[in-house]
Amino acid sequence: MTPSSASAPASPGAPQPPNPLRRLTARGRHEAHRVASPLELFFDLCFVVAIAQAGVQLVHAVAEGHAGRGILDYAMAFFAIWWAWMNFSWFASAYDNDDALYRIVTLVQIAGVLVLAAGISRAFSHHDFLLVWLGYVIMRLAMAAQWLRAAGSAPGAVRTMALRYAGGVLLCQVGWAGLVVLPEPARPWVFLVMAALELCVPLYAEKDHETSWHPHHIAERYGLFTIIVLGETIAAATVAVKSAVDEHGSTGELLPIAGGGLLIVFSAWWIYFVVPIHGHLRSSGRAFIWGYGHYLVFASAAAIGAGLEVAVEQAVGKAHISTLSASAAVTLPTALYLLTVWTLHSRHFKVGIAQQLVLPVAALLVICCTFLGEWAVLSAGLVASAAVAAGVLLTARGAGRQRRADATAPAG
Repeated sequence: MTPSSASAPASPGAPQPPNPLRRLTARGRHEAHRVASPLELFFDLCFVVAIAQAGVQLVHAVAEGHAGRGILDYAMAFFAIWWAWMNFSWFASAYDNDDALYRIVTLVQIAGVLVLAAGISRAFSHHDFLLVWLGYVIMRLAMAAQWLRAAGSAPGAVRTMALRYAGGVLLCQVGWAGLVVLPEPARPWVFLVMAALELCVPLYAEKDHETSWHPHHIAERYGLFTIIVLGETIAAATVAVKSAVDEHGSTGELLPIAGGGLLIVFSAWWIYFVVPIHGHLRSSGRAFIWGYGHYLVFASAAAIGAGLEVAVEQAVGKAHISTLSASAAVTLPTALYLLTVWTLHSRHFKVGIAQQLVLPVAALLVICCTFLGEWAVLSAGLVASAAVAAGVLLTARGAGRQRRADATAPAG
């Protein structure tokens, strides 16, 4: 049932006002002109607040020489953010009827992510996960309520699937309480176990019946979130450069970092959006791998911004770490981004060994740039740009060869 059909008049001569609490039924997978709604865009924007907070704390941890612990805390916080976002996005792709109750429950989820964002700094500095856990509970209880509403108007296997989702979400919330009540040394293990269980909920819930997610809509939702994360990366790097200039009045040592950072982000955008990925999402098996793998895509894209901040702070003497460490804070997430986008996204559209090797080789070269001192970030940006150029050139040559082959082929 589409939103327009759900609110249609009961009879031609007696139009009725739309029911603000109409049934929550699945939308069609092949529905035409399916795009992200304003509510979904607002939802994404609020999630970026939490991503920005996680990035700030990662910068502080790395700049103070606690990279290992900072990366672990970042991975845990980012999982909570990403998993709640992903669950809502796939649910909305199948069930968004945009009525009053649906909007209210979604706004409750937004409130939950803002609570989570407020607790991220304490989670990093004091390993106090109470606010993070509370925000996650708010988001996930709202998500369970959406699934229960979907189950209330669904027949047979669809109802079972929705109830499995709701039950899985609620049971996992009990396990996440371990981050609050168990001793600090046990919390990383709690995270690993609960993250694995969370990832299994959709696999279990949909083993007999799949949700009717929309491939083009899902591809657009992930693409929009990628844009927002890359935008946050640019914003974070800009603030870092501005603060350094305001405090130290010199820009010479920052120009290679700023230039290289821009090239990296521009290349990251180009590489992601050069392929029409919705055509690849033809089954739930492919979609699960692609959707789950985006944890690394989003986390690495956001970490590039944090790394650029670290590089700026080190260049002006605020971060007491080596140039090598500061360079690695940029090059390693950049290389991870290139590899994960190639693995999940780009390789399905590459023809021939030359096209397939562009991004893996670029990732390796970016890692090598780590050892180039103050020119590391600029060099990494140039490598990423060269990967874009090589991809464009090889694709054009391949298309030209195909056109010539088609032109010389015998008719019939």
